[in-house]
Amino acid sequence: MHRFANPARFLRLARWLTLPCLVAGIVITAAALAWGLFSAPADYLQGDSVRILYLHVPAAWLGMWGWGAIATASFVELVWRHPLAAIGARAAAVPGAFYTALCLATGSLWGRPAWGAWWVWDGRLTSMLVLLFLYFAYMALADAAGRDGDGTSRIPAIFGLVGAVNIPIIHFSVIWWNSLHQPPSISMGKSAMADDFLYPLLVSVVGFTLIFAGVVLARMRAILAESQAEARLRRKAMSEDIA
Repeated sequence: MHRFANPARFLRLARWLTLPCLVAGIVITAAALAWGLFSAPADYLQGDSVRILYLHVPAAWLGMWGWGAIATASFVELVWRHPLAAIGARAAAVPGAFYTALCLATGSLWGRPAWGAWWVWDGRLTSMLVLLFLYFAYMALADAAGRDGDGTSRIPAIFGLVGAVNIPIIHFSVIWWNSLHQPPSISMGKSAMADDFLYPLLVSVVGFTLIFAGVVLARMRAILAESQAEARLRRKAMSEDIA
């Protein structure tokens, strides 16, 4: 991993991976959604409303995985001072927030026919909403650190680690508390879902994950380019002052 700490080496890899990740992700996601929406059967209880599953579940997983990426990068930044860790965490925040908002929106659409309500204040929904607010707070802290000229400020990294406490709360909320939300249908090594629903869901997760990866790489490249441009401007300004 440390060999990719060099920005130039990372940029060479990122340029090669960004477009394939985005293109493959879009194609796979489109195929998975078409499979789930038009070929997979309707649920015997929920009918066609279950088709929101193929959008809602990947969005929920990636909303949580996005914060997991922020927490991991924050840990690396604090412990090893990895030069790209802060940039990676910052790059993951926007797509993570988007997927979290998408999860909440699709969950509301799914909840209306399933529960008879657009929103209920149970553990899963409330902790997911908290995650969205955490993303907003992290982005504000990271932007403030960048404006102050300290893009590697420890405050966003510490916040990224502290916010990770919410991830197990989201996961176990349907087990710890009474909830209208169904318990996990997929766990390590086993699934309670029928194959007709499981396979298009897994393909959808792969597609959305590739899009997430492509967006993060593209954002890291943009942040690095912005930082390099600002450094050149500062050097030019200093040389003009000296002259």
